[in-house]
Amino acid sequence: MRDAEYRDGQRGLHQAMSITALSVLDLVPVRTGQTSAQAVAASLDLVREAEELGYRRYWFAEHHNMPAVASTAPPVLIAAAAARTRRIRVGSGGVMLPNHAPLIVAEQFAALEAIAPGRIDLGIGRAPGSDPVITQLLHRSGATSDVDRFPDNLQDIVSLASSEGATVRFTSGGTYTVHATPAASGAPELWLLGSSDYSAQLAASLGLPYVFANHFSGEGLERSLALYRQQYRPSEAHPEPVTFVTVNAVVAPTREEAEARALPQIRMMARLRSNRPLIPLETVEQAQEAEAADHLGEAVAERAREHWLLGTPEEAEAALRSLADENGVDEVMVSPVAGAYEAEAKDAAGGRAQTLRLLAATLIAGT
Repeated sequence: MRDAEYRDGQRGLHQAMSITALSVLDLVPVRTGQTSAQAVAASLDLVREAEELGYRRYWFAEHHNMPAVASTAPPVLIAAAAARTRRIRVGSGGVMLPNHAPLIVAEQFAALEAIAPGRIDLGIGRAPGSDPVITQLLHRSGATSDVDRFPDNLQDIVSLASSEGATVRFTSGGTYTVHATPAASGAPELWLLGSSDYSAQLAASLGLPYVFANHFSGEGLERSLALYRQQYRPSEAHPEPVTFVTVNAVVAPTREEAEARALPQIRMMARLRSNRPLIPLETVEQAQEAEAADHLGEAVAERAREHWLLGTPEEAEAALRSLADENGVDEVMVSPVAGAYEAEAKDAAGGRAQTLRLLAATLIAGT
């Protein structure tokens, strides 16, 4: 395993890079004029194609009250994706635990494991994935967890979803056993997501696999992976550290098309970072016209050219191999963020599907 080699210093400085696994992160983007139903249909078609292309796993993110993002309920989308596939692992990238009670998360993913045995990933994050108003609304429902108990809540979920269940001990004496499902024959694989020293150190202390959210932040990747590997405490399920990184990707036959398809996502990220009102993703034509007038995405575009998989298949392949090799991981999860032209079907993935096809053609064995 590349992580074990990296940690023990056994990798040669000039070792040839071989990508053995690619995966997909999906936020279910919604563009101008597109309904939620059309956006979800496009993503469910995309997960089927990802399986055919040989991608290892397909995860749905959790975000709330964003006009351009329809991935509000990962367990629902995972169930739909599992029903339409047979081999690819499906999961969350991730469930934002402060929004949910640990027992509810454990029950939902135990049910998913029963639907698709051996194919469910439970990626968990500590951030709320929403603005303060939405956070308050979620807390008002009462089905949330204390962010300060995040490490304990993670361990509770592991226990609850296992076949043994979790034991509640009363201060007055006696115990009470709780199971997420009556007779579990397997459990979802738990991953800890993050982009900070805290998440890396927590994953290491618990012996959990760790995913660095490089598509979101990009800052601190090397430090977080180093901390995780240095402080890793082997667990029964994972005797060696296990990592992968995420990255935004827009791949097209020409550099010009890739740059054009990247612009709607670039402008949305610029809106987020400048606290401007959020809107559905612009089409490529809308984004080009608006950018010519306001130059909103210039700073983000410069960084995207540096850190995204952006360009032709050859350029994207080189960038992806470099990302994986420099960080000692043998799996990369791509977030296909290619925008759509106005003439493209609203219930199809279009440029996102093209990105996955072009990456798979050169980087997944047998495609």
